Amino acid sequence: MQFDARAAKLLEPGQHLTIDGCPGLRLIATATTRTWLYRYKSPVDGKMRQKKIGRWPETSFPAAAGAWDALRRQRQEGVDLVKLQKEARSAAAAAQDALVAEKAALRFTVADACEEYFKGHVARHRTKKGQDEIKRTFATMLGPLASQAASSVTRAQAFELIDSYAHIPVQAQILRRELGAAWEYCHDAGRLPETVPNWWRIILRGKLKSKGKAINGVKSGVVKRVLSPAEAGELIRWLPNFSRDIHDILTLYLWTAARGAEITVMEAGEITEEADGLWWTVPKAKTKNVRRVEATDFRVPLVGRAEEIVRRRLEAYPKGYLFPSYGASGHWEQKSVQTRVYYQQPYSNTAPERKRLRLTVTHWAPHDLRRTARTFLASLKCPRDVAEVILGHMLEGVEGDYNRYSYDKERRIWLRRLSDYLEKLAARGG
Repeated sequence: MQFDARAAKLLEPGQHLTIDGCPGLRLIATATTRTWLYRYKSPVDGKMRQKKIGRWPETSFPAAAGAWDALRRQRQEGVDLVKLQKEARSAAAAAQDALVAEKAALRFTVADACEEYFKGHVARHRTKKGQDEIKRTFATMLGPLASQAASSVTRAQAFELIDSYAHIPVQAQILRRELGAAWEYCHDAGRLPETVPNWWRIILRGKLKSKGKAINGVKSGVVKRVLSPAEAGELIRWLPNFSRDIHDILTLYLWTAARGAEITVMEAGEITEEADGLWWTVPKAKTKNVRRVEATDFRVPLVGRAEEIVRRRLEAYPKGYLFPSYGASGHWEQKSVQTRVYYQQPYSNTAPERKRLRLTVTHWAPHDLRRTARTFLASLKCPRDVAEVILGHMLEGVEGDYNRYSYDKERRIWLRRLSDYLEKLAARGG
């Protein structure tokens, strides 16, 4: 094996020099460099490959020959040298990417994960009220965990956070559910590594049970309150002791069986005089069925005291909300109605120094009046389908898919019968 250094210096760009006794070893010339290469046929796929050994004269001929011999031995053992090098580079790049992702994950906090979930899902798919509730939940319940890297949250930390709210199980369930959904969203979006477990879906599953609302520290148990006929009559007679707004809202609960969230946002433009009487049409966007494609506007016939209240309020408020307020929303809030009712309960300790009349029918909330109206409809033998559409519920299953009848006529008939029944109950103590 001989190497002619003078011949190497005289190589023109594009020319190469081979070495006797070193098959595949060659020196390639460019305008500025001379490079040692090993050119060989791949033992894997038979294609020609070449691998760089080094530059001459920095890499001398003996050094190049030694490297060539080692590479040749590897090739004889079935190793594709270039492919092996590419794999090594890919592995190094993957390791670098993993390191970058790991560092990014450490900067992505629990608060960041919640914010991503809120912007990407909650803000797009929930009502303003629902958005505000989730925003409040994250802002007030995450505590110090908010600033921790989301990818480093342990099972014990997840348990500790949710368990710290076990005394308010409903809120604990909401926090656990929303954090679980946030982790799923961030996994799907690639913001959390797939190896990060979603502990929120695992810890305390099925163990957060409500014991019912507490009145003066005493749990009442999980009870769906329905007023008896005697209690309903007594309450109707007591309602004028509330302010006019609260009186009217609570009366509409009983006479329409509508949801409080629909009653408090009633607008003048939703009221129409039709051939069979006064109607209130709640836009689908204001109902709980807003996200159901097959849902329609909610039609409510106004009869009896409901009609009297709405006509009176239309005269006072011919445009906009029929229950206006000075709050940011511009209308009465459902929670505010609940607060006013609780204030009048005999067990209320709110502002104890203030004198006021106390309710004689106790342990009820506004929503219980809707449940009471539904129960009275059943006692009057109202068909189930009619009662359900009066409530604004959608018929389920095959019947819901094929039965598109509006039941407008039946709604008016049965709400008229309910009105007559409520008037009889109210008159019994008169």
